[in-house]
This record gives sequence, C-alpha cells and structure tokens, in this order.
Amino acid sequence: MKTSLTLGGVILGLTAAVTLMLLSFLAPMMNSGPDDVPVAVSAPAPVVSALDEKVAVTTYDDPAAARDAVLQRDAVGAVTVDADGATVYTASGAGQPYTQVLTGIAAGMDATVDDLAPTTQDDPTAAGLNALALPLAFGGMVSAAVLSVTMKKRHLHRVLGAVLFSLAAGLAVGAVLQFGFGTFDGNYWATAGVLALGVAGTSLFVLGLEALVGVPGLVLGAVLTLFVSNPLSGIATGWQWLPSPWGAVGQYMPIGAAGSATRSVAFFDGAGVAHPVWVLVAWTTVGVLLVGAAAVRGRRAA
Repeated sequence: MKTSLTLGGVILGLTAAVTLMLLSFLAPMMNSGPDDVPVAVSAPAPVVSALDEKVAVTTYDDPAAARDAVLQRDAVGAVTVDADGATVYTASGAGQPYTQVLTGIAAGMDATVDDLAPTTQDDPTAAGLNALALPLAFGGMVSAAVLSVTMKKRHLHRVLGAVLFSLAAGLAVGAVLQFGFGTFDGNYWATAGVLALGVAGTSLFVLGLEALVGVPGLVLGAVLTLFVSNPLSGIATGWQWLPSPWGAVGQYMPIGAAGSATRSVAFFDGAGVAHPVWVLVAWTTVGVLLVGAAAVRGRRAA
C-alpha cells in the first residue's frame, strides 16, 4: 500500500512538472506580439497616430535622434518622415519579429528600409543565438548539481569549479557560434565573456541555494531556471516581443540578461550592455555570498 501511494505521488508530481513546463513556455508565446514593441518615430502627427495603433511609439523631433535610439537599443526600430521621404530603420540583431513588423510598415508607406544592426550572412536569422537559452540553462544547472555532489562541504572548490566551468563554457559556446556557424562576427572575447557570466549567474546562485538548504535548494534553482528564467528570457525573439510586464521581468533573470548582453556586444558594439551585465554580476555575487554563508555556518557548527 505504501509503495503504491509513493508511486502515485511520484506520477502526479512528474505530471504536474510537465504541465507547468508546458504552461510556462506556452503562455508567454501565445500572448506575445508587437503591441508593446518600442519604435522611435519622427514624423507628422497623422503618421504617428497610425503607427501608435500597431506598436508602442516614442516620438522624436529629429530623425537623427530616432535613428540613434535604435543604435542605443532604446528602440527596436524607427520610422522617420522628412523632406527627403520616409525611411524605416530596422535592427535585425535585436530580433527577427521586429524586422518583419517594420518591413511590413515600410511596404505600406513605400519607405526606404535601412538595417542598422544586421545579422551575419552566414546566419541571417540568428538561429545560433535563438538556441542559446537551453545551453545557458542546463549549463548552469548541471554544473551546480555536479559540483554539489562531487564537492560536498568543500565550498571554495565549488565556487572555483563553477567559475572555471563558466569561463570554459563561455569560450566554447562563443567559439562554436562565431567560428563554427558564423552567427557572430564581432569581438569574440566580449561575446564569450558575457556568455560565461550568464552561465556563472545561474551556476553560482544554484550552488549557493544548495549549500544553504541542500536538495530543496537544487529544486528551487531548477524551477527558477527552467520555469521562470528560460521562458521569460526572450532570447529567440527579443524580450520586447513578450507580453508586458513579463518580458521586462525576464531581463532581471540570468538567462534573459545573458541573451540581451550577447545581442548588445554581437550586433550593437556594446550599446545597452551595462544593465544586463550588472544583473548577471548581481546573481553571481549573491550566489557567492550564499556559499560563503553556508561555509561560515558549517565552521560554527564544527
């Protein structure tokens, strides 16, 4: 009887986990769209009003300022109308859905299209970048789990192992994407650096949770990583495509921050990279502090 109850509980728990995973990925996807996509506009009032029904418009008096908003990652695209005609500025590196929306707008206005942050010829859809979420998630989770099992009570070795693995993972993933598939053609070291920081943010935080509360810490870390950070990261589309406010929430999680930082260094010459990098530094620091607290507690108990 006891075995049957245990088996039933395991089956129900696993079913709930699979259902939760499906909902966590499907709900943001089904509610995503261009409604909250930020577009810079410098145009007459009728044009602004028409665009405001399709996207989230921020107006600029100067067409050059609207263009700069795209380059600084304050907007995913821009529409300008002046004496020389209409121009739609896209940024393929910000995400493919935005480019599709903006080119549709350009077709309706008979406007010139200018891509300010293009993807590479080898990977025009940035498929390599779109696939980053799972390596970042599982790289952080698996490294934390393995180090927790193999380095029990050796807290310094855990932290050192997580840091070294994160560096190796960042270098390896960056090399595969840049030199293997041609997804990036910018500064390899900067790209590898933000990827390494992305893995470290998850790995060290989960290590800290496990060091303090044991297996429940690993479970909590897995839930946050797989069911929250991953589906809200917006890596495949760009976070602005997700429903508000969840896209913005995802930017305060490690995977979302790592995705945005990677886009910034790969396609925008580092513009907009400060915020996601500080988010990753914060997660990494909290993880180290949690491991340190567990080490202090262990010494006092001894």
